[in-house]
Amino acid sequence: MQKKLPRTIVFLCCIIVTFSFSRSFAKETSKETSNIPIKESTVHHAPKTNSILASINGHTLTVTFLENLGNVQIDITTATGGTVSYGHVWTPDSYIAYVYNTGSYLVTITLENGDEYYGEFEVTD
Repeated sequence: MQKKLPRTIVFLCCIIVTFSFSRSFAKETSKETSNIPIKESTVHHAPKTNSILASINGHTLTVTFLENLGNVQIDITTATGGTVSYGHVWTPDSYIAYVYNTGSYLVTITLENGDEYYGEFEVTD
């Protein structure tokens, strides 16, 4: 009987840890994806607004390019202009960034030809 008691306690602890982890994982993955409307800022050529999709899911920003727009620069700033992240992506492809803090942000997309697009989004917990 004494050998069964420690095994039972270990088994119950494993069940509790597994249940806690699965609840935490389900909560994190159940966040809703919100589309970010992309707007034209400076456009001298044919508008490419329909070729750029952006969304935020929790703290993860995804910008997807549906056609070849060349080497695209992506800047993420706070609503007050502070730099958060920047990078480049060869299109068609996607750019993914993790925004650590909650708040209001702006993603600016600059094409090789100088055309510029932007989208405003919020990160909440």
